[in-house]
Amino acid sequence: MAGRKFPTVLLLILNLLSFLPFLTISFSPDHPTDRRILVLLDDLALKSSHSIFFTSLQSRGFDLDFKLADDPSIAVKRYGQYLYDGLILFSPSTDRFGGSLDLEGVLDFVDSGHDLILAAETSASDLIRSVAAECGVDFDEDPSAMVIDHTGYAVSQIEGDHTLIAADDFVQSDVILGSTKIEAPVLFKGTGHSLNPDNSLVLKILSASSSAYSANPASKLSNPPLLTGSAISLVSVVQARNNARIIISGSLDLFSNRLFRSGVQKAGSSYKYEKSGNEQFVTELSKWVFHERGHLKAVNLKHNMVGGTDEPSMYRINDDLEFSVEIYEWTGSSWVPYVANDVQVQFYMMSPYVLKTLSTNEKGLYHTSFKVPDVYGVFQFKVEYQRLGYTGLSLSKQIPVRPFRHNEYERFITTAFPYYGASFSMMAGFFIFSIVYLYNK
Repeated sequence: MAGRKFPTVLLLILNLLSFLPFLTISFSPDHPTDRRILVLLDDLALKSSHSIFFTSLQSRGFDLDFKLADDPSIAVKRYGQYLYDGLILFSPSTDRFGGSLDLEGVLDFVDSGHDLILAAETSASDLIRSVAAECGVDFDEDPSAMVIDHTGYAVSQIEGDHTLIAADDFVQSDVILGSTKIEAPVLFKGTGHSLNPDNSLVLKILSASSSAYSANPASKLSNPPLLTGSAISLVSVVQARNNARIIISGSLDLFSNRLFRSGVQKAGSSYKYEKSGNEQFVTELSKWVFHERGHLKAVNLKHNMVGGTDEPSMYRINDDLEFSVEIYEWTGSSWVPYVANDVQVQFYMMSPYVLKTLSTNEKGLYHTSFKVPDVYGVFQFKVEYQRLGYTGLSLSKQIPVRPFRHNEYERFITTAFPYYGASFSMMAGFFIFSIVYLYNK
């Protein structure tokens, strides 16, 4: 029996050892940059046609695992643990993923806090459209529709239908697109999409101009297009409530070497840029989606009496207390102090009794002091911080507040002097009345 058990135990140990590399590079709150990314392609030729983008990711330390979208060996989870921290879907025509991955698998991947980049194009499959719709993005219902702009198109000797557009309507956010301004327009050729108004988490990053519309360039318009003007989003992002991040693009060519290296001249402008803004735009956006920028953490949440250092088990009404918390931002390689003037703390019981903006020493420490309200019960210190492009912070710490004990009140309370006077005047009056009544003949 012992001889039979030995190979089984050895096989189990080998399986566990083979799983260790995935654990060592998985996502960690203390080292939030994703490290292992699954890339699903329609054609392996995309590895070379989009190599600049992939090389940029690899140069920043990411481990890319390339597979065909219909590869039967695809698996994103093993033994209840995810094998990848990010997913790139460059497979717009795939009707069904291979292996154990499906629509629900992609959504569960995101719901578990992992990141996603999805690129579509004309004739995108129902599967890709469904993934986008679940994220709050609706592509044009016409599978042949493309974004057309007869005013904001890119001047080209090849493209004559004005479907290669030069877009420069970016979201104003340094944390998402970096602090360096994107000077050159971004070349875009693909399908447009609209945002679901019921989804407050989705945001347009690159919008079409007011003269753009979505239609089939090979046919004449018989009815007004459904998508027109700046309502058309070319690239959108989502930051879920669990801080998972998603990029949805209507163009796979947006990431291609050809458009990265192309010069661009926008119609109506005499200036031609030697290089489009695609590479800078995509690189900065990928830094955001993979948490190399805009990722916050809060540590050392503390509270104590003014002048004290120890954290009490409860407070008394009208006590003076101090509150502090440290907030840091990940730069892609290290944590640096996060500096802002809009971080607030609530002293909360059913509703906030105290709301204070925290002061900062610009070294990561946020602090304030306030008086405990004259209400006893179970309170919470709450920090709810949501800012465009940054991961959300949601911190809470419970603390009871008690009233004064009977021997903690002042011997004579100033506000009670009228009652004291009334009591003594009544005693004096009764004494005088008794004397008069007893001795008056």
